[in-house]
Amino acid sequence: MDNEIQLISDGDGLAVIGDATDVERFLVSEGLPSKDLGLQRLKSVVGTGTTVAQAGSEIAADSGRWVKLTQESAQLVKKYGLRESSKTGLSTGVVKGHKGQIRGFVQFVKGPRSLLTSPAIIAGAGKIMAQVAMQQTMDEITDYLATIDEKVDDVLRAQKDAALARMIGVGFVVEEAMTIREKRGRVDEVTWSKVQAAPATIAETQAYVLRQLDALAEKMESKTKIGDLAATAQQAESIVREWLAVLARCFQLQDAIAVLELDRVLDASPEELDGHRLGLKAARQGRLEHISRSTERLVARMNAAAGRANSKVLLHPTKSPAVVQSSNHVVTGVHDFHGRLGIESGRQSSETRRWVEAAAEARDKALETGAKGVDAARSLGNETLDRAGSVKGRLSSEIAQRARRRREDEKERDHEG
Repeated sequence: MDNEIQLISDGDGLAVIGDATDVERFLVSEGLPSKDLGLQRLKSVVGTGTTVAQAGSEIAADSGRWVKLTQESAQLVKKYGLRESSKTGLSTGVVKGHKGQIRGFVQFVKGPRSLLTSPAIIAGAGKIMAQVAMQQTMDEITDYLATIDEKVDDVLRAQKDAALARMIGVGFVVEEAMTIREKRGRVDEVTWSKVQAAPATIAETQAYVLRQLDALAEKMESKTKIGDLAATAQQAESIVREWLAVLARCFQLQDAIAVLELDRVLDASPEELDGHRLGLKAARQGRLEHISRSTERLVARMNAAAGRANSKVLLHPTKSPAVVQSSNHVVTGVHDFHGRLGIESGRQSSETRRWVEAAAEARDKALETGAKGVDAARSLGNETLDRAGSVKGRLSSEIAQRARRRREDEKERDHEG
């Protein structure tokens, strides 16, 4: 059909499939950045039969682009009223244009020419979309590790724990399998056998890192003296950076394993592809939530430490700002880490308060607190002044009398002489 765009959403991304010109026009009209979907991989799921063969010929002629769903792009799913399947978890629909222009209405095609009528192709499209989304995250983690200038292998080698040391070997094996997959276009039994044991090592390492972060959060909470808090916060600044790098590498390798696993299921049990994809998606979300809980707990402790330091900046004008600065570095690092993994979180940093600002605030608070006692203080002050004046008057009178007596005595002695 002319100007027909087929849309598939899995909640994480949106596949836009159709003639290359129409797809490009649609994306430009919506202002959406995209990347190649790798539609050619769908050919591997095409079997026999007139309907499927016809769908396969459409795949060869079509272009596919993938859009990462954000708050803005997710509105397209609502805008075009895509229908969700409870079985596959995918939302699908067809946007039909007119005279070279894409119009905002959806036509659900039931005829054999639509790719959306082939369960095998829909399952394959869902698999590819999941893989593209995970590879996107893997690329972002690679950029993240480069940005923080942290070589994960160096960090791992510095550790004495055996689980961390094994991560280096696991990384080599997984990368080798990904290279073979890219060259062959599939994951056979031999390739899959190389990485089957990798998830256990990765999970062990991830659990170890999360325990370290939890222990650091508890340590921050236990410190009450500003000096100890400053030392611990400064130590956390460098340690958290390293642990987040290792944690990011764990997540990157887990996504790579999932990419390989989906190809392996397609090769061995294609009828189970939809269920397996949904299972991997749920497991991935569970990992994200676990990581989020642990890192957010650390952020809360760091912010609390900054709050305690700020409250004592008058007494510790040097160490208190140091605590706040280290805390902010940790919070900023965690926020950046969350962004790379797709974890939504709010960043709260604490501004270092200068001693003068704190002193001014303390003065203002004292004045405000004492406002109710001004009249009483004034009354007391006046009374005190009156009393002081009375005492001064009596003293002056006595002194004057004594001086007068002294002069009189001196006159009498002079007269007698």
